[in-house]
Amino acid sequence: MGSTSAHSNEGGLGRRDLIKRSAALGLVSVPAMGFLSACASGGGQSNDKVEKGVKSDKNPLGVNESAALDFVLFDGGFGQQYAKDAIKLYETRYPKAKVKFTPTQKITTELQPRFNGGNPPDLIDNSGAEQMDMGVLVGQKQLTDLTPLLDAPSIDDPSKKVRDTLRPGIIEMGQFDGEPCWMLNYAYTVYGVWYSQKLLDSLEVKYPETWDEMLAVCAKAKSKGIAPWTYAGKYPYYLPFSLYPMIGKVGGREVLDAIDNLEPKAWEHPAVKACFEAYYELQRKGYILQGTPGLDHIQSQTAWTEGKALFIPNGSWVENEAAKTMPADFGLAVSAPTGLDASDKMPFGTIWAAGGEPFIVPAKAANPEGAMEQLRVMLSEESSKAFTQSVKSLSALNGGVKGLELSPGLKSGVAALDKAGTNVVNPRLQDWYVALQKEKIGTAGLGEMMAGRATPAETIKKIQKFADDAAKDPNIKHYKHQ
Repeated sequence: MGSTSAHSNEGGLGRRDLIKRSAALGLVSVPAMGFLSACASGGGQSNDKVEKGVKSDKNPLGVNESAALDFVLFDGGFGQQYAKDAIKLYETRYPKAKVKFTPTQKITTELQPRFNGGNPPDLIDNSGAEQMDMGVLVGQKQLTDLTPLLDAPSIDDPSKKVRDTLRPGIIEMGQFDGEPCWMLNYAYTVYGVWYSQKLLDSLEVKYPETWDEMLAVCAKAKSKGIAPWTYAGKYPYYLPFSLYPMIGKVGGREVLDAIDNLEPKAWEHPAVKACFEAYYELQRKGYILQGTPGLDHIQSQTAWTEGKALFIPNGSWVENEAAKTMPADFGLAVSAPTGLDASDKMPFGTIWAAGGEPFIVPAKAANPEGAMEQLRVMLSEESSKAFTQSVKSLSALNGGVKGLELSPGLKSGVAALDKAGTNVVNPRLQDWYVALQKEKIGTAGLGEMMAGRATPAETIKKIQKFADDAAKDPNIKHYKHQ
């Protein structure tokens, strides 16, 4: 999958309580949680930094051209090939440098001892189910500021800085508290409701724009033996991919900002209540694929690609991740979430799109210049096009698709962005407060509601309490929209 899985952060509970709760939920291994305390104390001794190289037009970051580079990649929905291609480009530029490449799905398990020992990798794709908590990493000064990368000339056009070649929002997402940029999201993800255009056409319906239309489509699908919806029941924090932009559409983006800011009673806004009740109605009417609460992301996606369900909330990595089970004539498409009615504050087409797949350079990396240079290479048009062709996703490079034949899902995502125009929302909970978003709002809140074990009112009360606890917790670094 992409950069959206269970993470570790206190999020309002004491560390010992969170360890017990996380272990009970099966979300995070207890050893992985030791990373937080290690960060708080700074961990062991610093890596010996490699000697810096000489800056030049061809080497603006001053890379040591013979120094090794240690690159750890999350091996998820985007696979490994795009990174391997980028490494070849780096090694072509610096033939004496060798890149140690380690793909893994165990980011925290495998990297925690290295952070604790003061010898982390140089470059990390910090993603997946064991993603390290970005808010904690930033708050405990564990990361290198990537501003030198942003101010370096781009590979394709040295008259432009790297920062001037990036898609809107990429730099802002890497900023947690002021100007420094602590992470570079390499993928550009379109979140929303994904479906098979072929299946939708077979029902002789169009994608619904209002909730009454949605319920009518669901009723028709169910009458044909097709479950209207499914989702990653074991990871119900996928639900916000369509639910959050729906809340923004109904109540305005200021509602999402208030939620991100952990403001009192933010979750009690009428737009939140209306959208929770709408989703709960899907469960109450039997419009969710039977057994969904027990499915993981792959199982739910497989059921969906097999035509057992019509709609699924997801991100644009799904085209690559579900490729093995997706029929050639599936007609993959994505839409912005359905709204309530004409009274919504924002128009139909309002969508969540943002950077994903965050790359970081640890503060104690031995070769931070090499790591930033590898990212600069990845932000070249050649590397970006290879990424898009390989994984069917846009990259952080603004453009980079000229001359490419876009896949169905990618073409649909670009069309959805065009339709949205300026009506793009970007909730920050999933990178500001990871455990709050995933373990509490997602699993303990929305997961219970969509399984029919809690009402919307009970869920809102519970989630507001989680948010209030996080806001009051002095051990959590707090962030706000500027």
